[in-house]
Amino acid sequence: MRAAVLEALGTPVAGEFRDPEPASGAALVEVVAAGVNHLDLAKATGRFYTGPPPLPSVVGSDGVGRRTDGQLVYFDTTVGPFGSMAERTLVPEDSLIPAPEDVDPVILAGMGNAGLAAHTALHWRAGLQPGETVVVLGATGVVGRFAVQISRLLGAGRVVAVGRDPEQLAHTAELGADATVQLGAVDDLPGALAGANVIVDLLWGEPAVAALTQAAHGARLIQVGQLAAAETAVAAPLLRSRAIDIRGHAVFHAPQDVRAAAYAQLGEACASGDLHVDVEAVPIGEVQHAWSRQAAGTGGVKLVIVP
Repeated sequence: MRAAVLEALGTPVAGEFRDPEPASGAALVEVVAAGVNHLDLAKATGRFYTGPPPLPSVVGSDGVGRRTDGQLVYFDTTVGPFGSMAERTLVPEDSLIPAPEDVDPVILAGMGNAGLAAHTALHWRAGLQPGETVVVLGATGVVGRFAVQISRLLGAGRVVAVGRDPEQLAHTAELGADATVQLGAVDDLPGALAGANVIVDLLWGEPAVAALTQAAHGARLIQVGQLAAAETAVAAPLLRSRAIDIRGHAVFHAPQDVRAAAYAQLGEACASGDLHVDVEAVPIGEVQHAWSRQAAGTGGVKLVIVP
């Protein structure tokens, strides 16, 4: 079958790979579309904390496809060495999530990993309550854009989008942000971010400390990414004085039923037009180009591989 094959740690190439065979507890899935995620890049280089993948193997962690009975499904785990960026893959039976038939499968794949990361961070990990203020650090990226929109879907009272690119920040306002803050263009960053109940943090470093400095009592910072810095200093009295929680998060920490419920809600929002997903379909033969674009940043556009 046609697949994106990792022959050596680094970047996959389009080529041929053996077909998956039926196995107990696993379902054969005909892949329709597969998301390109930072997670996939980290795994392919061996830097991810689960360790290097087997070689050779097919890359890709999530996608949308059809079971042999025709049912459309989303999946975010596969049975190695078969990943999602191939014509077919093998998926644990108990990890399949039904996907709506009235939404473009490319959009369904595009909202998968990134949309679930944002939804589970806000709903499951932060316990966002209606009327609360959400600050999204790194709002101009794919996950950040989802976080802005999903905050609205979950009833946030105010959403503040934070990023560096003024044009992309303007787009987050169109997606529902009440205010935008451009990093590097604000003299009093803590003041501009004051009052946050929930902070979705894709940056860490100085922006995270600024958001915590004048956060609301009992604020929760959900640490999702480290685009600004891998380490930072946070004063202990600040955390104690405001009873602040800092919670690490990755989407695969959320239980299966939580991810399935979140995916269903995201699918309904896409179908109704309440959730906008910027996607670009990329043929599997151009996987190397997609890989380099993902590494450099896509400007908020979700790349999706089509076998």
